[in-house]
Amino acid sequence: MKEAEVLVVGAGPAGIAAAIAAAEHGLRTIVLDDNPMAGGQIWRAGVRTKNHKRTAKYRALDRLARSGAELLCGYRVFDSGGATAIQAVSDVGREVLVACFQYKQLILATGARERFLPFPGWTLPGVFGAGGLEALVRGGYLIDGKRVVVAGTGPLLLAVAAHLVEFGARVVYVAEQAPIIKLAPFTVSLWKQPAKILQGAHYWASLWRTPYRTGCWPSEALPSKDGKELRAVRLTDGKRTWDEPCDLLACGFHLVPNTELAVLLGCAFQGEFVQVDTQQRTSLPRVFCVGEPTGIAGIDSALVQGEIAGLACAGKSTKHLQQRAEAERAFGQQLAKAFTLRQELRTLATPETVVCRCEDVPMSKLNGLTGWTHAKLQTRCGMGSCQGRICGPALESLFGWKLVSVRPPLFPVPVHALCSTESHKNSGRDA
Repeated sequence: MKEAEVLVVGAGPAGIAAAIAAAEHGLRTIVLDDNPMAGGQIWRAGVRTKNHKRTAKYRALDRLARSGAELLCGYRVFDSGGATAIQAVSDVGREVLVACFQYKQLILATGARERFLPFPGWTLPGVFGAGGLEALVRGGYLIDGKRVVVAGTGPLLLAVAAHLVEFGARVVYVAEQAPIIKLAPFTVSLWKQPAKILQGAHYWASLWRTPYRTGCWPSEALPSKDGKELRAVRLTDGKRTWDEPCDLLACGFHLVPNTELAVLLGCAFQGEFVQVDTQQRTSLPRVFCVGEPTGIAGIDSALVQGEIAGLACAGKSTKHLQQRAEAERAFGQQLAKAFTLRQELRTLATPETVVCRCEDVPMSKLNGLTGWTHAKLQTRCGMGSCQGRICGPALESLFGWKLVSVRPPLFPVPVHALCSTESHKNSGRDA
């Protein structure tokens, strides 16, 4: 059992900002994250450059270390532990640790994940999530000289493409499914946020030789003759279809908020996002939520929301941050409007296309079913190790099905973790 005045779940930009604000005002603060290092998906750990101390990421991490907040990496929250507690498991090394964390105030900063939509060949070796490929490259995956097509939707595509080029990739094409008629108003609206314009200009400078096409999307990933690797991606604009030879395809269709813990705790929702007030409080009196689970709006929004929540936990004023927070919320709404998924993406999967990768469920077995419960009973779709995190958003896009419940454990855990809160040696008793 560990106790905290403020417990933060998630050590991405939002969680770091929240923890700093709370800890610097004297609150005993603990930060949990399931990754081996802090930073989240946006500030994911990578190779440090000689000027790394000048980056926002390392300035924030240094400030977090000085704040007095306790950072516990490798802890995955799998259940609540009552009205003011949660349970987490850590399996770093050979020892499995199960801990209950008691809190006075809880800040959910659980971030988001990529949305994947099934199309023929999307399970081929060489087809990655856009952010997933970038994470692998930052972790040491060699991409020097490899031809990469980046496709899907959202501002993440440009960022990923630019970063892949920095690591030596040949980005041969960037395909954005959103039409120019939707992107143009969004681009014009950025004049109010010069920092975002500069960031975009930096990405474009890295990609000036790379074709970038709007209103264009992948319809099929084509295998090599032996079927063991990717040889090309078939692109279309709805009128014309062509094959783009490549070694790797980085594909993602914007982001999906990680809201499973908020659902389990009983937070109220507004659409697919956690409902919060101007102080980032949820419908539960002790629980705050910050970052992408409250609306997909990017790193600047995550940072200001995190700071607001941390200050609110400490009973401090947040008036000086409200105008900035409102501007970032408006930016998120503009993002959602500009990068709305087109109808054609919902018809890419053929009867043979695998939709649920964990349980190998093809589209043909899902056609004619009436919802999530029916699909689980008939096919085990959504019952694999990802617990519907990949196929769930895809099926919502394809059929309009929504997950009907979230049950503990939120992640696969050793069986004994469900029976005891004591630490155990990992000696073959895991499920």
